[in-house]
Amino acid sequence: MRILGIEGTAWAASAAIFETDDSAALTSATDRTPDPTADHIFIESNPYQPDSGGIHPREAAEHMGNAIPEVVETALAHAADRHTGDGPVVDAVAFSRGPGLGPCLRIVGTAARSVAQTLDVPLVGVNHMVAHLEIGRYQSGFDSPVCLNASGANAHLLGYHNGRYRVLGETMDTGVGNSIDKFTRHVGWKHPGGPKVEAAAKDGDYVELPYVVKGMDFSFSGIMSAAKDEADAGTPVEDISAGLQETIFGMLTEVAERALSLTGTDELVLGGGVGNNARLREMLAEMCDQRGAKFHAPEPRFLGDNAGMIALCGARMFAAGDTLAVGDSAVDPNFRPDQVDVTWRGTDESVARAFTDDGAIRGAEATVDIGPDEVVKRRVPKTYRHPKLDDRLRRERTKAEARLTSDARRAGVRTPVIQDIDPVEGVITFQNVGDSDLAERLEPEAVRVVGEYLARIHDAGIVHGDPTTRNVRVGIGPDGETQVHLIDFGLGFHTGHVEDQAMDLHVFAQSVEGTADDAGPLLDALEAGYESVGSTEVIDRLREVESRGRYR
Repeated sequence: MRILGIEGTAWAASAAIFETDDSAALTSATDRTPDPTADHIFIESNPYQPDSGGIHPREAAEHMGNAIPEVVETALAHAADRHTGDGPVVDAVAFSRGPGLGPCLRIVGTAARSVAQTLDVPLVGVNHMVAHLEIGRYQSGFDSPVCLNASGANAHLLGYHNGRYRVLGETMDTGVGNSIDKFTRHVGWKHPGGPKVEAAAKDGDYVELPYVVKGMDFSFSGIMSAAKDEADAGTPVEDISAGLQETIFGMLTEVAERALSLTGTDELVLGGGVGNNARLREMLAEMCDQRGAKFHAPEPRFLGDNAGMIALCGARMFAAGDTLAVGDSAVDPNFRPDQVDVTWRGTDESVARAFTDDGAIRGAEATVDIGPDEVVKRRVPKTYRHPKLDDRLRRERTKAEARLTSDARRAGVRTPVIQDIDPVEGVITFQNVGDSDLAERLEPEAVRVVGEYLARIHDAGIVHGDPTTRNVRVGIGPDGETQVHLIDFGLGFHTGHVEDQAMDLHVFAQSVEGTADDAGPLLDALEAGYESVGSTEVIDRLREVESRGRYR
């Protein structure tokens, strides 16, 4: 099999040839795993380089119009050199259908249709973000990893479950690369800003900046504003660059670990152009090593926008019979990864793994030792984080967890009783509650109680900050009734803002969608429980929050 891939979502005009002798291994219908060393990938790229500032959509489209024919011609010539026998030089044409800049995508789509019709071969429409993670899965050979996409316009945590890549967490404002570029434009540096920040940070000292994690979601806008203020105040740009890297990449690494903890998987794959940053890769590798997980970052040529990943993902789709009629091949600038029906993977595959309480659990932030009557939670130092940042987070979160756990109980919510606390060492001893995590007993009645409990703490001016199915304990009471306890308030805080309250519901819903076999009834139960106690204004805001994810 030989596939032509064409990429052009924003800045990189690129064409590639993916070639394999074992097309059956590209789908999960067999037990075979494709061998990246045996397959062949050729990439030809012509990136757009703006004279100043960031990417200008009109200029990017003009570049794409000029460059795409040239790179496609080069790739097809390479395919012709390797072609033997009769028939077309490629078996199908795959193209980046979205997300991205509409004018650039349309140029690529037109080129792909033209080549496919000229050669009389099928057309395959590829989601750009899914291609980022598929190339990592392909090279790593992992079974079903959590995938962190860190690119210019995006930042997602994804895991395959129930036939789609589910969004476990994502940026709620701007993409990670674009956020860094906003700072570098502010200080007068040309695009792309990421490599310049990486170089400057090597000579800088850490500067404290806002650290914003909401469950497995995150936000960069406040960090960028603070970084610009530091620059305007005369703080050396090298120090700000060091602070940016330590803060932003610390956040991405933390949410990646939270996703590993939620799903129970021990595999992490990195994708996206920001993945070329050595400090980010170092943090992720160290985190995975610390928790006994496996980590893979693709070759640098596959991390930025490139047609190699489009051709590879297109080959998987083509092998599964997932092709497009020309009339159905319109591009979609807002094409989200969780909209893709993943036809090339087995229906029994899932990032959600079996999980049991064996007396010692490794969470995202802490180790938890479960005894007959008590639970000892230790926030272990995270060596991937800057020591000053790590010390601050461990102290703040330990104190917040102790305080808010007690405050929630006073608001009428079941929580464990705190027996001892050492904020310096980050250790809390709790009463042992429940028989299992909610993740292991996802039932509508228990989820309905979670909705009720969230409404109660919101009415008391508290947000949980990280209400996932792992942070709820369930058990059976003396009369046979289901008892639900909220735990792990470390990311919580006092607020009455409807936005923060809606984010609590959003975080919980994402954890359900990413792991449950049938999420619909559970999410209905969550909202029914919340509405029985809380404000409909929060549910209305939840709809707005849900529409705010990248490209929705």
